[in-house]
Amino acid sequence: MFAIYYLLGVNLYTFIIYGIDKQKAMKGKWRISESSLLLPAVFGGSIGALAGMSVWRHKTKHLKFKYGVPAILILQIALAVYLWFKF
Repeated sequence: MFAIYYLLGVNLYTFIIYGIDKQKAMKGKWRISESSLLLPAVFGGSIGALAGMSVWRHKTKHLKFKYGVPAILILQIALAVYLWFKF
């Protein structure tokens, strides 16, 4: 049950920071670093990152995000399937 709450929280957090960074970009303010946007995706927030990229139309042209975030999600799914069948 903890895992579900964790994944919901990290994905919501990731989605929100993508929106905040987009707003900062539009206003010409100090931005959230790319590593700070990608790190939550690595720790389970890849769906939130993809949703943030889509909804906010943010970081969609950056190859690191365009291909990196889906690759992270695929690796996470593969790991989850592996762990599911291993245990």
